[in-house]
Amino acid sequence: MAPPKGATGLPTSLGSQQWERHGIRFATLALMPMTQGLTSESDYLYVTATGAFSLEEAQLRFLEMLESVAELNLTKVLFDGRMLVGEPEMMERFYYGEFAARSVASFVSRGLFPATRFAYVLEEPILHPERFGETVAVNRGMRVRAFDNLEAARAWLEAA
Repeated sequence: MAPPKGATGLPTSLGSQQWERHGIRFATLALMPMTQGLTSESDYLYVTATGAFSLEEAQLRFLEMLESVAELNLTKVLFDGRMLVGEPEMMERFYYGEFAARSVASFVSRGLFPATRFAYVLEEPILHPERFGETVAVNRGMRVRAFDNLEAARAWLEAA
């Protein structure tokens, strides 16, 4: 079933600010499942995510990311989710933060460094203005910060 369409002919479920960002039309991304690319940089894993946010897909992609971090014996992750679209509900933010922290703790037995740092680069509305998902994960022991720009995220990772 297709999402409801607004006056512009585009689905209304994503909010108008998401349809055009950085000169790129996001209508196509809203219909795509969430995907990610993983690249090992010198001392961190660089992850790019695109498509429509869904909690289930985000959790699956997070586990794939943890597998790579453990396998490559890295201690830092730079997650670039600026090409994600959607408006996660508050409970989805809570469940994702809780899931991420719990998953990091469980991956320690599989070789993940317990103090692995995760820097998320996101844009609103994926990025919550008060960083709710970050707070949930940090309160459960995960070393994570959410940013709205790539340079600040890199600087935080490099400061470790």
